[in-house]
Amino acid sequence: MSKREDERCPRKRKTEAGPKSEDCMNPDSAVIAAFKVFQQELDTKHDKYERLVKISRDITIESKRTIFLLHRVTSVPDVEEILNEADVKLDGVRQKIGQIAEELKGEDLHQFHRAFTPGIQEYVEAVSFHHFIKHRSLISLEEINARLVFMRENKGEGEVACTGPSVLTFQITPTDYLLGVADLTGELMRMCISSVGNGDIDTPFQLSGFLRQIHDGFSYIGNTGPYEVSKKLHTLRQSLGKVEDACYTLRVRGSEIPKHMLADVFSSRAAAHLDPDEPMV
Repeated sequence: MSKREDERCPRKRKTEAGPKSEDCMNPDSAVIAAFKVFQQELDTKHDKYERLVKISRDITIESKRTIFLLHRVTSVPDVEEILNEADVKLDGVRQKIGQIAEELKGEDLHQFHRAFTPGIQEYVEAVSFHHFIKHRSLISLEEINARLVFMRENKGEGEVACTGPSVLTFQITPTDYLLGVADLTGELMRMCISSVGNGDIDTPFQLSGFLRQIHDGFSYIGNTGPYEVSKKLHTLRQSLGKVEDACYTLRVRGSEIPKHMLADVFSSRAAAHLDPDEPMV
């Protein structure tokens, strides 16, 4: 069609707007009722997810404070006082984990796992660090889970009387446990450098043997385990390398370096060990 013919045949314009979709909805429809139920379920799930994220952040903050407190054991004469104070802080963290257990009551843990896993990993790191300082060994997953048993009072509604206390439990997953233990190696490396700076020559060799055992355990898992665990293996090897380097320096050149300069020497050597081309995990 030519331009002139097109001008003589203008396009038809809509003179009347069609009915809106809202006008066609039947509020009594079974489909609409079903979607309203879905909306309520999703809103409830999202609200619960946000509450779990907030609790996880609180757990992370308190666990980090506990770890910072435990690092003072290398520079204070009374270690028991630090451990007792850390016990009190860890009890407070467990109460917050009890709040997670309450939120997950009757729910599928794996639907909300990503909301609270950072806090749980940080708690595992703190409680395993505390256990190592006290017993010079690695706490097991069973020992950690045994402490996560909570008593809660059943509150009656209306004329229903209270039926007595109920027991809530929270089970840390093996993946969260492994990730927390992998992060522990970084704290042990810092403890090694601090110990040397305070004149403690025996602790680095104890930490070196302990870290080798953890590294061997993670090496058995390799790439067959969860993806997050294999990513942590790089950081674990870095921590082990720094501790072994410190032990080597103590054994070979310990008599040449004054004790008050050992921490500075190890810190500079540890920084030189970092490869800028390697990714940090």
